[in-house]
Amino acid sequence: MKLDFEYGHGTMTAELPDTTDVFIPGETIPDPPCIPEDQIVAKTRESIRNPMGMKPLSELAHKGSKVVIVIPDIVKGGCQPTSHRKVAIRLIVDELYAAGVEKKDILLLFSNGLHPRTTTKEAKQILGKELFDEFYWTHQITSHDSEDYEHLVDLGCTERGDRVLMNKYVFDCDIPILIGHTQGNPYGGYSGGYKHCATGITHWRSIATHHVPEVMHGSDFTPVSGHSMMRTKFNEIGMLMEEKMGHPFFCCDAVLDTYSRQIEINSGYAKVMQPKSWIMANKRTYVPFAEEKYDVMVFGMPQNFHYGDGMGTNPIQLMQALSAQVVRHKRVMKDNCVIICSSICNGYFHDERWPYLRELYEMFQHDYMNVLPDMNRYGEYFATNEEYIRKYRFANAFHPFHGFSMMSSAHIAEMNTSAIYIVGAQEPGIARSMGLKTRATFEEALEDAKKKYVGPNPNILALPKTFKIGAVHLCMKDDDLSNV
Repeated sequence: MKLDFEYGHGTMTAELPDTTDVFIPGETIPDPPCIPEDQIVAKTRESIRNPMGMKPLSELAHKGSKVVIVIPDIVKGGCQPTSHRKVAIRLIVDELYAAGVEKKDILLLFSNGLHPRTTTKEAKQILGKELFDEFYWTHQITSHDSEDYEHLVDLGCTERGDRVLMNKYVFDCDIPILIGHTQGNPYGGYSGGYKHCATGITHWRSIATHHVPEVMHGSDFTPVSGHSMMRTKFNEIGMLMEEKMGHPFFCCDAVLDTYSRQIEINSGYAKVMQPKSWIMANKRTYVPFAEEKYDVMVFGMPQNFHYGDGMGTNPIQLMQALSAQVVRHKRVMKDNCVIICSSICNGYFHDERWPYLRELYEMFQHDYMNVLPDMNRYGEYFATNEEYIRKYRFANAFHPFHGFSMMSSAHIAEMNTSAIYIVGAQEPGIARSMGLKTRATFEEALEDAKKKYVGPNPNILALPKTFKIGAVHLCMKDDDLSNV
């Protein structure tokens, strides 16, 4: 069979055996039905007015209440006119107004964490013109700055000893509201819930308690689950925030489908709301599919996706993207599984977005650096580099510690495969320097894998559109999914 896989700004065709299994999220096995567009507003309003485990905004808010609405950045959630963010924020603002809250007492805060701070253009995309115009011109839209110590609060440590520093605007307000997406994520199962605050409005020292090898290379991290040490730490950090604030977050999360459409809306106290939202999210995300585990997994990588332009060509980001598929799909992979992935791999680092990754990559080529975890000792050195921090704060770059969370993830692909082939690399030396094999075509890579690793008749899984639409976590048909 012929299949097209993402490659650079286009696609590359592969001729694969007719016995290849093909999986496309939302198509091969349909998602649960999404809420019809004409019902989204009503369903969202109903959820907001009937929160789980806490009082509604109509009772919590009053004239003089200070409110911060915490909003995911551009990386997740969709920007369509009926996106969860656009709909939920509008309805929440109207509920606050009706309760007597004055417009001047509402702040919209993008929770970018260590991601690039949200640009004006991105804010317009996420919020839509009406909300943007309502709050932008009075300086009531801002983006979390994890290096702005005047607007951070040190809460001490969780009982486990994890340091927690959080955004001061959120800490100081009367009603902190989290707009979240219960969308499949290789980091702890799902976005939204306590993951939102634990990663989006904290400091790199907080992120360094969970996005590190000692957590991400543990046996409970791969395959993905909602009960890993990482997820436990998210919950503990979020609950410490609530304890120190003296009140819970008001959450409004949407379970999203393949195309970021709302399947279900859940609001309220995260400790109660989060497990409830996962019931529906599990039906969409953990997909019983495979009858036999796979020897070979085939997919393609565009140049521009998820974290931005260069994600599929920058070698460390490329490795992270490979590993994310392993974390999601490990349940259906044999222990000696081989990955074959197309990537233009053209040497484009996008130094403006990731100003520190070229230096990290070059360090990895020297001084006894055999595997990516060997780099981990340099985390604080990079995270305190003043020039890289300035670029994060004022030039829309990723924070330098983000590179170390990416490297921790990036090593997982090597841990769980026999070999990884990059197909179509224009600068194949970059792929080889990360421990990957290179071939010109999918067909050449598959033939080599047959000779060396998987035998003449491998069981092959093809994943077209891997990075174009919302991913799932593939499972065996007979997996027990009662406690994922």
